[in-house]
Amino acid sequence: MDEPGTRSSHLRKIPNLGGIAIFFSLGVCAPIFAYELFDRYKFLFASFIILFFVGIMDDIMVLRAYKKLLAQILVSALMVIGSDVRITSLFGLFGVYEINYYISVIFSIMTFIILINAFNLIDGIDGLAGSYTIVTSALFGISFFRLGNHNDPLVILCAILIAASLGFLIYNLSEKRSSKIFMGDTGSMILGFLLSFTCISFIDIFIAKKDDVFYHLQAAPVIAVAILILPIIDTITVIVTRMYHRKSIMSPDKNHIHHKLLNLGLTHKRSTGLIISYFLFIIAVAYFLRHMDVNRLLAVIMTLGFIGAYLPIFLLRFKKD
Repeated sequence: MDEPGTRSSHLRKIPNLGGIAIFFSLGVCAPIFAYELFDRYKFLFASFIILFFVGIMDDIMVLRAYKKLLAQILVSALMVIGSDVRITSLFGLFGVYEINYYISVIFSIMTFIILINAFNLIDGIDGLAGSYTIVTSALFGISFFRLGNHNDPLVILCAILIAASLGFLIYNLSEKRSSKIFMGDTGSMILGFLLSFTCISFIDIFIAKKDDVFYHLQAAPVIAVAILILPIIDTITVIVTRMYHRKSIMSPDKNHIHHKLLNLGLTHKRSTGLIISYFLFIIAVAYFLRHMDVNRLLAVIMTLGFIGAYLPIFLLRFKKD
């Protein structure tokens, strides 16, 4: 059970093992309908299992942070080194094109770890993590469908992620006390890991098709950042805020974007709806400006992200005045 605390936005105990159901749906459906994934990426299922058991242990016993980090480093290394799921080019972002193998390995492992933990941080109010997974998986899935084989296992994986998240949301958004459930660290780590995997795979498609005029998109890494802008911006703003107040970046607080919206008096569902709507606006901007210079587009996307993160603070001060 998730106990109400200083950071909690709930007033009563809520079951927090919804991630088991998410794991079960993914663990059964993916090997059946997207079995090619496990031939192509040998360590995908092993990484999936490791995160599942670490997540359950954390939800039940509360593991120390360094133990979870070690598990995340292990699964990230398995995927990057063992399955060769790497970011090998930045398409001119910051003047960087092809990346040296060893730098690519380190950069890709850090990307996995950061995104897994960043996704975990947005799982703070009802419906947000599940809704975000649905929208993000839909965007990546449509991209894989348009850019590759229509029966590509990555398309099917995204469809399974959407279905698993929809099933979870029915209970996560339930008003009935007996039905409500959280995904816990089990669900958030698994979903964060799979979204990181699909993000890197999305970039890799454009690298593989760099000689194809139709498929090549110079802004592919920035489009991937735009799709994952919510956890990225939320993590950056929280870390900056903690450093500004001279607190440990690991110390828990209520400075996340969703907490700021709750402070404005919005409900969980309205806060989730507002965050997802603004997120879709950023995606739309990124899509229509996709042929802009890659560095300028990144600046536009990050600026919009920070505006969305800090706007609730100014609105709250205005409301108080």
